[in-house]
Amino acid sequence: MKVYLPFAFLFFPAPLLAVNADLEKSNTEKVDSTITLQGVVIQDFRVNKHNLVPVSGTIIGRNQIVNTETNSIKELSAVIPNFFMPDYGPRTTAPIYIRGVGIKSDGTAAAFYVDGVPYYEPITFETDLSDIASIEVLRGPQGTLFGRNSLGGLINIHTLTPFDWQGTKINVGYGNYNDFRTSGSASYLLSKTFGLTAGATYHHAGGYFKNKYDGKHTDQMDETEEHVGFFWHPAERWALSLTSRLAYSDQGGYSYSPYDTDAKTLSDIDYNRPSGFRRLVSTSALAAEYTGKGFTLSSHTSYQYLKSHQYVDQDYTEADKTYLLGDRHQSVVSEELTAKSNTDSRYQWVTGVFGMYEHTKRATNNNKPSTESGSLAFYHEPTSSFAIYHQSSYNVWRGLSLAAGLRFDYEHTHSRYTRFSYSEKTGTTKQTNDFDKTLDSRQLTPKFAVQYLTTAGNKYYATVSRGYKAGGFNRSIASEDEQKYDPEYSWNYEVGTHLNLIGDKLTLDADLYYIDWKHMQLTYTYVGIGTITTNAGHADSKGAELSLNARPVQGLDLSLNYGYTYARFLSYHKSDKLDYTGNRLPMVPQNTLGFNANYTKEHLGWLDKLMVNFNVNALGKIYWAEDNVVKQPFYAVANAKVAFTKSLFTWSVWAKNLTSTDYLANVMTVSTGTYAQKGKPFTIGTTLSVEF
Repeated sequence: MKVYLPFAFLFFPAPLLAVNADLEKSNTEKVDSTITLQGVVIQDFRVNKHNLVPVSGTIIGRNQIVNTETNSIKELSAVIPNFFMPDYGPRTTAPIYIRGVGIKSDGTAAAFYVDGVPYYEPITFETDLSDIASIEVLRGPQGTLFGRNSLGGLINIHTLTPFDWQGTKINVGYGNYNDFRTSGSASYLLSKTFGLTAGATYHHAGGYFKNKYDGKHTDQMDETEEHVGFFWHPAERWALSLTSRLAYSDQGGYSYSPYDTDAKTLSDIDYNRPSGFRRLVSTSALAAEYTGKGFTLSSHTSYQYLKSHQYVDQDYTEADKTYLLGDRHQSVVSEELTAKSNTDSRYQWVTGVFGMYEHTKRATNNNKPSTESGSLAFYHEPTSSFAIYHQSSYNVWRGLSLAAGLRFDYEHTHSRYTRFSYSEKTGTTKQTNDFDKTLDSRQLTPKFAVQYLTTAGNKYYATVSRGYKAGGFNRSIASEDEQKYDPEYSWNYEVGTHLNLIGDKLTLDADLYYIDWKHMQLTYTYVGIGTITTNAGHADSKGAELSLNARPVQGLDLSLNYGYTYARFLSYHKSDKLDYTGNRLPMVPQNTLGFNANYTKEHLGWLDKLMVNFNVNALGKIYWAEDNVVKQPFYAVANAKVAFTKSLFTWSVWAKNLTSTDYLANVMTVSTGTYAQKGKPFTIGTTLSVEF
């Protein structure tokens, strides 16, 4: 693995952004796009002081992240209702499904932000969670404020700043399967107006699965991430921040083997060529915020650089049929200017403009060793987009408010694609495909909402919103008509409530939704060619979500989250012989269920604190492909953690998949057959933390 000195990424072209959100004192947890953290409210820069626009969402706070030993956002599947991010493969595979809406290949149907920085490619989504303040997941289209990639929803990650927390933390942990993890971070105010943060992590995973062919683990990994941030309040009304992050990973992750769909048995992993994925992501950001009399102005500028290399034995057998190598270089620059009201007026508003330029270069080599031949493809795609948006809300009478918003997006993509076939026997190369085309799209994404908020803090709401995901060009093509795919669209209809019960000892959130989804984008993998996206026709998704949070006695916190989704093809004629109309959508759990119990006792004997956590996450059934032949039945995974704190030190013991539940993490049906990967087995480990 390559080694980078901590903070060496400061010499990369700096991404210039981090949300330095509105901070204000609060003792009450918010249920909209505002997050309470130890008496401090972190508010998204698009949200008004008194948010009158309802949204269905879940907030995972820092305590829950630490207490449940959550190290990846993939571990939030089922913890959040109707949220599924399958945990399989390397960083190149990170699809997100919210309420059944998602896509498995490049691109995403869920917007992803870290401190206000937009991340556009799923392979950049995996980020270190050791200094996370909260993770916010909004369900349903968020296109009015967030644009094209928020068809299914939004993941919004907030990190700690020196104005939230000051101190130093060091963690060292080890688990079975030779899993080692260490991290350290510091956050300090150097004056009343200036502070800085810095941190670094390193993780080595020995791997869970072995390749029968050579006896080596297929999913080993080494990864590191560093970050630094400067936060400055030069004047009473000004807030500035400059942050930068670097993430590098070198991993295997291709633990697939042939799957017998009739016998429902999985063969041993047994392929002859090394497979893996390397990824480097550098992200930097600059944020400036001015709070005026009655309004707030924000500017967020970001730059992200991505470099990756993939090499995979695509037939997953000893047969030397096909070996894929791929490289990607990508740079993204974005700028967002936002103005919003910050008064106590009955009328609230937010308006903004957004611009982005993305430059992507790819090269792939589909090699066929058995025939000493293959194909080379070179792909160059610059994309630029512009958006303008506005949202207004008005408190009509007492707690009754109305809201409406509209966003206009324009996107221009230029694709230059060249493909060659070659023969190693003869040493000849022949151009087989070439195109140079452009694609323009224009979209309007409105939102309408009505909300009633009682004096007791109970909320009732209804929303109608539109979402879309832009079309694009395929990186691999089997025929001329597969060069591009069209945009997809959805309308989301929703009613819901938030209730405070039993003297605020119990809160309940519930909603019903219906999604009408047209021209949906689906992917299919052709071995020796690659992954191709097509438009699959018409689908819908309907379901319900329920969240209960209770604190029956001091120190005991209980939560239950349940989601139900019924998603199907209303019309999908894949070919003259294949009609999937009426089938269930793939990669969509019908049920998600998460239960978490956390007990904390202060001053127990000589201990300063004892923490005990137990949680169960369950989901299923899941159909893995459009034909609905292979499915994963409903299954549950139980986890536990115990932590003892004395003075500066905390020692914890944790275990995941306590019952060694056997399940499939992913099944892939391609042109040569069906392949599957098992879920993670029982793991156990310990962590020592020092905080001062």
